[in-house]
Amino acid sequence: MGLQLTRAQSILNQRRAGILLHITSLPGGIGNGDLGPDARDFVDFLASCGVSVWQTLPIGPTHEDGSPYQCMSVHAGDPLLINLEWLQGRGWLPANLPPDDGECAAAYRLCRLGEAFKGFLRDADDYDRLAYAEFVKAHAWWLSDYALYAALRGEFDRQPWQKWPMPLRDRDPAALEAVKTRLAEKIEYIQFEQFVFYRQWQELRDYARSRRVILFGDMPIFVAGDSADVWAYREYFDLGDDGQPRVVAGVPPDYFSQTGQRWGNPHYHWARMEADGFRWWIERLSSQMELYDWVRIDHFRGFQAYWEIPAKEETAINGRWIKAPGLALLNALFNAFDGNGLPLVAENLGIITPEVEALREAFDIPGMLILQFAFDGGPDNPYLPQNHRENEVVYTGTHDNDTTLSWYESLPKEQQRKVVEYLGNPKCPMPQSLIECALASVARLAMLPMQDVLGLGHGHRMNTPGTLGGSNWRWRFEWEQVRPEVGIWLGRQVRRYDRIG
Repeated sequence: MGLQLTRAQSILNQRRAGILLHITSLPGGIGNGDLGPDARDFVDFLASCGVSVWQTLPIGPTHEDGSPYQCMSVHAGDPLLINLEWLQGRGWLPANLPPDDGECAAAYRLCRLGEAFKGFLRDADDYDRLAYAEFVKAHAWWLSDYALYAALRGEFDRQPWQKWPMPLRDRDPAALEAVKTRLAEKIEYIQFEQFVFYRQWQELRDYARSRRVILFGDMPIFVAGDSADVWAYREYFDLGDDGQPRVVAGVPPDYFSQTGQRWGNPHYHWARMEADGFRWWIERLSSQMELYDWVRIDHFRGFQAYWEIPAKEETAINGRWIKAPGLALLNALFNAFDGNGLPLVAENLGIITPEVEALREAFDIPGMLILQFAFDGGPDNPYLPQNHRENEVVYTGTHDNDTTLSWYESLPKEQQRKVVEYLGNPKCPMPQSLIECALASVARLAMLPMQDVLGLGHGHRMNTPGTLGGSNWRWRFEWEQVRPEVGIWLGRQVRRYDRIG
């Protein structure tokens, strides 16, 4: 009998395989991957292997640390992901010049985008001008606040909004109207950035659909304190009079960190959100569904209970669990989308209680299984393949894990032997043997980080939780690493385990 889903949209209606790769990790583009030709080439690679799901990390505009989980908007796209050659093709941007000596990649990209905006104002045809005007009008419900926030943040040398002059910090109507007039051109430019981003993204999404590839996005549960969303909707967040959070989000000590993780995001004012019928969340999810086919909810357990840390604490140790209205929220979300269900996946890792799982299962939302976590403990470890279920998503590892090869090589010899014995003494080395284990699972969706597909080891990790800066979020692959035998082997395994999309 096939998998039966009731409340959730039947996204796991067949066996599929997917690859986890953030847009910034693509080859091509100065400083980071972007939405240009390499993104389409990656779709072609997926399709050639029978892989039908491409999972990315959040794609919003990041702060200076580059973390996609601390974005300046829950709706906007990161302008650094815009492909510059696309703008040249429309005649809005002259041929690319190399960056000046010492010019950072981000500054170079933003400078070129500014030139493209001038070219658009000067040379765009009537069709593109109308498309721009329609985009601004259709997205005004979030775009006007974001564009004003971004313009002011630039005006104040990227200082967080809590440090702006009080009339602007507190959104005094007269002060806002005055600055809208004074910064009108800058605001229009930021709207142009979003117009271009959304257009390039939709072209990529259309291309992926033509190749039968699903775009699988990632929605962080919390919002950065320095963001357009918190500035514009302070009433929905637990803040002091100065706009600073009273308590902040994170997780208690776990297998990633002995002191827990202090993310620093403000917590929600859940009672106010519920009184408004969770309108903010409904709008947030609607913009995600405009971008993605499926959406992962990062830190899903925060919908049932969240770890509240006093803002003055430097670590996450001295926090406490506070109950959240997850049942009411999910009911509101499912009902808002015509009762047809939602293509959601829950990140249910960490300290997961029966109450968290009951909330997820009440809506038949698939959960996650990480094979790197499977070999600690006894036979009841939920990550062991023998305990997998169909309505789940199995990963070798995630963006927060080391690569599978590096993970395996760092294990004590006795633990390595235990892993190999459980896998049946496979002929394939790591990470191919764990990839085969994921593909063989009964879980309907198997996700593989691109690093594992390429067989990469130490030094190719995407992120180390609990750390800032360094090499986090900077990993990229090169096409030279995608040797023909990589695609041939992966395609053979996808077919072998009946995961052709």
